[in-house]
Amino acid sequence: MIPRPRFPGWFRLLVVCIALVPTLAGLRAAEPARPLYAICAAYPPEIAALHKEFGVDAAKGFTETKINGLVFWRGSYRGRDLVIFRTGVSLVNAAYQLQLALDRFPITHVLFAGVAGGTDPALHVGDVVIPDRWAYHAEAAYLNEDGKGGYVRPAYYRANYENFGMIFPSDVSVVREGEETFRHMPAFPVDPALLAAARKAVPKLEPMRKSGRNVDVSVGGTGVSGPVFLDNRPYREWVFRVWQARCADMESTALAQVAYVNRKPILIVRGLSDLAGAQHGANPIDENESKVSEIAVRVLRAVIDEL
Repeated sequence: MIPRPRFPGWFRLLVVCIALVPTLAGLRAAEPARPLYAICAAYPPEIAALHKEFGVDAAKGFTETKINGLVFWRGSYRGRDLVIFRTGVSLVNAAYQLQLALDRFPITHVLFAGVAGGTDPALHVGDVVIPDRWAYHAEAAYLNEDGKGGYVRPAYYRANYENFGMIFPSDVSVVREGEETFRHMPAFPVDPALLAAARKAVPKLEPMRKSGRNVDVSVGGTGVSGPVFLDNRPYREWVFRVWQARCADMESTALAQVAYVNRKPILIVRGLSDLAGAQHGANPIDENESKVSEIAVRVLRAVIDEL
């Protein structure tokens, strides 16, 4: 009989530990990652409201990171990990800066709060809308008149919407991972689970007032975006007629598109700082943007509390 080799105790312990490494690694991989919520807004009044509502401060544990000139504040709120940043105004800024954030941080959800122009005639300044889809109103062909009361249309163009004079709207097409061809997207959807949280949060909100009335907060419907500050009554009426749009802004649909192609859930909260040209005289956004930003951010925080 050949005697069994004897190994020192430390060697046997080492072998056991090495054998356990794959098991421990598997357990580690199985642990769900903590959600990281991107909380963003477009310009200073909106960002100021976010900082105030979520307590963005180094003394409260928020850290600052700069990437390509864009500042990200990372911290926590009631046990939820956040990264807060400014998208900038305009479709291009919003798309670029959200994609930059998604590329550099392990973001799981995207939420935005800010102001917009109201295009639904049933709404008032201060009201808040949380659309369930976002469309572009200014992806379009600008066409010459044909001298017969119509317009000369290029062969490629197929009209799916009523035109506004020379402006003939069209849809964008997108492709994302796992797909082989571009698809037409009349609108980009908002995440159903985040919408459900919004619907739970809204009835629990304390009354908020603007211009002597309690503001209305509603969930659902369509929002639209374009590269213009909308302050024109006939165009506003057309936007509502064609899309039944509740509000118009300059960032949201680009954010929704980026979230869609990256398969990230998104929710966008918009408080109405003006009525997109329905007023008499000058647009009142300057006198309303700070207060309405605070209202929109308060609604967003209530939604996050439901998650």
